Amino acid sequence: MTGIVDPVTKSVVQHRLSSIVAEMGEAMLRTSYSQILNSSRDFSLAICDVAGRLIAQADHIPVHVGALPWAAKAVEARFKEVKPGDVILMNDPYHGGSHLPDITVFVPVFAGQRRLFWTIVRAHQSDIGGATHGAYNPDATEIWQEGLRIPPIKLTEAGRLRDDILDMLALNVRNAHDFRGDLFAMIGAAHLGERRLQKLFAELTAPVVEAAIEGVLDAAEAQARSVVATWQDGTFHGEAFLDDDGRGHNDIRIAATVTKLGSDIEVDLTASDPQVDSFVNSSHANMHAAVAMAFLYLIDPDTPKNSGALRPLKVVAKQGTIVWADPGRPVTLCTSHPSNEIVEAVIKALATSCPDRVMAGWGRRFRIAIQGEDPRTGRNFIWHLFHARPGGGASARGDGWSSIGEWHSVGGLKFGSIEVAEARFPLHFRHHEFLPDSGGDGQFRGGLGVALELAFETEKPARGNTAGEGTRHGSCGMLGGEDGKPHRYCLLSAGKPPRELRTKETGIEILPGDRLEILSAGGGGWGPPQKRSAEAREHDQRQGLVTDDPSKGRVP
Repeated sequence: MTGIVDPVTKSVVQHRLSSIVAEMGEAMLRTSYSQILNSSRDFSLAICDVAGRLIAQADHIPVHVGALPWAAKAVEARFKEVKPGDVILMNDPYHGGSHLPDITVFVPVFAGQRRLFWTIVRAHQSDIGGATHGAYNPDATEIWQEGLRIPPIKLTEAGRLRDDILDMLALNVRNAHDFRGDLFAMIGAAHLGERRLQKLFAELTAPVVEAAIEGVLDAAEAQARSVVATWQDGTFHGEAFLDDDGRGHNDIRIAATVTKLGSDIEVDLTASDPQVDSFVNSSHANMHAAVAMAFLYLIDPDTPKNSGALRPLKVVAKQGTIVWADPGRPVTLCTSHPSNEIVEAVIKALATSCPDRVMAGWGRRFRIAIQGEDPRTGRNFIWHLFHARPGGGASARGDGWSSIGEWHSVGGLKFGSIEVAEARFPLHFRHHEFLPDSGGDGQFRGGLGVALELAFETEKPARGNTAGEGTRHGSCGMLGGEDGKPHRYCLLSAGKPPRELRTKETGIEILPGDRLEILSAGGGGWGPPQKRSAEAREHDQRQGLVTDDPSKGRVP
């Protein structure tokens, strides 16, 4: 059937699909309730077919999208009968999900009596129940301590909302108002995608759209293979390390053996360290997403990122390791870590094979969630730190972007307006600026992190918990480039010495007037520093991006 569709029609369908998922994203941005979605944009949109193939995606959070085919397959396995008007919900990492905070909505798309596609919205919730506020529990030793688990369930059946299910879900989270609003925004965005696909069917007919999609997938495969074929053949090794598991176990190793032959790539992660009793384990779907990210970062940017582009890639892993935990293990940090470290290990391995395409390490995620009472309203709040984004890694094309974020989101996560954050929460940002000397030196310099001082304008004590990485290991340098500086987060209280925050702790007391002093990580450098041009170094000095005394960029 593919042969009956001309190249122009294929291109039209490809771009229409891209516009549909982009429009779904705009709907989410404008209708969601919580700042984690309508400011920081921690959501993703996609279209999958009934075989679980990724057909189209919007440019949001790569680690979300790479796991969606596994979620779609889990939904297909669970429900043999799906009707128009159904809405399916899930989040469970052991039923095709990545981690519990990422709830996923599926809306079926029919052409007449035939079900062809799913429009999908995945969005990170600011709370998902469990033992601690904010959807992360560093103390968890099993998944039941991390929050509400949702296997694939029908929230709406043939257009009728299951109020009993919705009430049960909302009752188990700490911010039910935002949860309900965000969930309805997700459902609305997915239905918008359904309507747009129905319009496309009406214009071109469903068989033409299906045939065009097959052509788009085949073309993406051909484009990806044409790039991979230019890389050096061989078997290559790379490794990366998590700082710790929060239980005293340091330097947890992720090991990648990458075999490249012709236009095929095999990534073998079986030599990675065993799983741990901590939320730094990865779920199966998340592990696949991380490998897919690493591969897709290295092919041409204009190649559609769909299942066709991933056909050259094979992933081998072992259950019971840090990259693929046994059912019941905690995994909530996994979308950030070890995702970033899986990407790092794979890209390090391929540095010899395609040196002009690899990039240095991006900063690691170090978040903090604060729960307290806003004295202006008397209402409880949960605030997530998305500011002070770390720097991105440099590449053969130039210096890394400053304050761009982590490898798993590559700029998709935003820190949002400081003024809006201050209006919504009892916070005062005293300064938020680039941190000189934080990027790794190299022929091309890593992007800078951020220096942030944040004051809490509460009247009652608040509580914080942290979840992250990157105080022990900085963003890796590549091909002779230097590592970026690691994170340093401190809590400053009147009359007390500075308290350096660990990346995995709960129950942090935050008193009225306390301040957070954050020095976030810079990106890694690319290439030997001695090859950096004199003009580039002079420019860095003039702009204040580096100093004569690099120690000025860090507090002792």
